[in-house]
Amino acid sequence: MGFEILRPELALVLAAALVPLALCLWELPRRIRSLRLVAEPRHLRRVFPGLAGAGQDALGWIRRRAWSRAGLVASGMALVGLAWMGPTRGFALVPVEQRRIDVVVALDTSRSMLVEDVQPNRLERAKVEIGALLDAMTGERVSLVAFAGSARDVAPLTADLDTVRYFLEGLSPEDNRRGGTDLGAALNLALKRFDGESGSSEAVILVTDGEDLTGEGLAAAEIARDRGVRVHVLGMGTAGGGKVPDGEGGFVVDPDASTGGGEVVSQLRSESLQAIADATGGIYLEARGRVLPLEELYRRAISTMEGRDIVDGKERVPRDRFQWPLVLGLALLVLEGAALDGRRRRSTAPGNPAPSAAATPSGAPSPPAVTAGDEPS
Repeated sequence: MGFEILRPELALVLAAALVPLALCLWELPRRIRSLRLVAEPRHLRRVFPGLAGAGQDALGWIRRRAWSRAGLVASGMALVGLAWMGPTRGFALVPVEQRRIDVVVALDTSRSMLVEDVQPNRLERAKVEIGALLDAMTGERVSLVAFAGSARDVAPLTADLDTVRYFLEGLSPEDNRRGGTDLGAALNLALKRFDGESGSSEAVILVTDGEDLTGEGLAAAEIARDRGVRVHVLGMGTAGGGKVPDGEGGFVVDPDASTGGGEVVSQLRSESLQAIADATGGIYLEARGRVLPLEELYRRAISTMEGRDIVDGKERVPRDRFQWPLVLGLALLVLEGAALDGRRRRSTAPGNPAPSAAATPSGAPSPPAVTAGDEPS
């Protein structure tokens, strides 16, 4: 198994290793010319005692040593830069722990949700708000329940929010098996979606106009409260309400002769919806007059939930190997520094006195102000 690099975009730092080589290429000829002005190459060992081990070819020895030092520094810098880029080899499979929150969205799809007292109508506006809720979520699992006179599963609890959004768009009153509105059936089915392990990580969001024809909604909310599950409610519609479309260009007519057989007007039942939310410690909001109320609800109530820590699969974690080039690079830099210090100590020892004027070849200019052993690098 080969090496991989975590941060290949840092490859430019390797160019810093060219700096000592470039300095040596530029500085070494100038130093050589300066030494030739001081003395002929065969007399350099007499002028600079530090060249005692250079043999007859003093200038060649100076060149080789300068390039060796530059090479050590360049190699060390390159290895340190490689360590910074993050080399890895092999990997470990580490269990991934996640904080999980389960949310069931129960959407009213009864015919009264087609009333246009909110634009474009209650149902389409509810879909927009639920879509904004899904956009705001960060890792929660969501289930979708639709209800009218009865409740039905639309999407199971899943972290694939795109799937939930797909099923959401297709909901309409034409899919209802029974007419009317049964909030109790919706809440009871929503509670069945949970595993019941921790109400602190579970919540129901009820989106409806509140026309509970069976009157079972509050009783179901009390069951949710006993399980520790909060029910949050988004009320769709207005107190004034509007006529219910019949799907054929007209409006639904009340068949009860005692009421005069007039057209049915559907109103938002905010009192009953507020009671359901209060019974479980949930939040009640109305869509009218608010911008993205379900996104607001998510920030206030869902994102702050305790959640439940679970192990959800395993994550591939690369094994860092930056220590190898880092240690080797630092060793080369220390080696170059130690070799330089050692030469300086030897050149300043009592047995290596600075050359006297008598040691300077006749007719040669005085040596430059360079301490013994400080040959050019």
